Amino acid sequence: MSETIEKLERLDKKRKEHEKKEIERSSIYLKIFRANRATGEQAHYDTVEVPVQRSTTVLDALLYAKGYKDHSIGIRYSCRMASCGSCGMKINGIPRLACYTKVSELYGDTITCEPLSNFPHIRDLATDFTQFFEHHKDMQPYIQNENADIKDPSKLSEFVQSPEDVDKFLQFSYCIKCGCCYSACPTVAMDTKFPGPQALAQAYRYFADSRDAATEERLELVDDRHGIFRCHFAGSCSTVCPKGVDPALGIQLLKGHMLGYSSNEKKIADLKERLMRK
Repeated sequence: MSETIEKLERLDKKRKEHEKKEIERSSIYLKIFRANRATGEQAHYDTVEVPVQRSTTVLDALLYAKGYKDHSIGIRYSCRMASCGSCGMKINGIPRLACYTKVSELYGDTITCEPLSNFPHIRDLATDFTQFFEHHKDMQPYIQNENADIKDPSKLSEFVQSPEDVDKFLQFSYCIKCGCCYSACPTVAMDTKFPGPQALAQAYRYFADSRDAATEERLELVDDRHGIFRCHFAGSCSTVCPKGVDPALGIQLLKGHMLGYSSNEKKIADLKERLMRK
């Protein structure tokens, strides 16, 4: 994982120096990782040449290769607009969304596509997200408040939040569960029971939400030997997030509350009840 972190640091440096200077080419080579665990196929790479334009994304190139070069290429995708997180993969060694990465932003004539690290491999570029989603569910990612459910159908309930209250958790709600941060995390590579940056950031998202009343319960969820203090603050999770979420920040803020360094100034949102108009 140290190699991945070094690549991330070099990538960040290139971004600052070149500010994503686009490179125009008429074609590129895709070096695609191929393997099928179900059939015991040995891992290898296939290289195919595909035509590209300035607006071509890596996903566009892969779909061209699948449609016109080799129909057997295994890839997962859905929305093609960086909303679903399905097309997460390692592109030139860095976890990214294929639909959000333009070919013109990458250096070299060969683009290497590999499955995300730290996930069980299924086939080619597809990985198993079962454990990843289980970690997410373990954080109880929903508002817990006895007034959140409408018990009396004749009444409607609403919570009043200030802009400052919303700002505390808003960026963490942008997570699309693409798994890029999970793949880049060196702790996940060593401890499969570690929830990972995505799950821990979501734990903070609901902890910081003024509508949520399960403050102590949420801290207990991440306070064990495989919990939040296994994070070594490498920061690679925040570097690779395609949606601008800062999981490392959420983890450190949650640590601060647990250690008492940050005073818990959370106030529960005011509940306003009104009669349903008939």
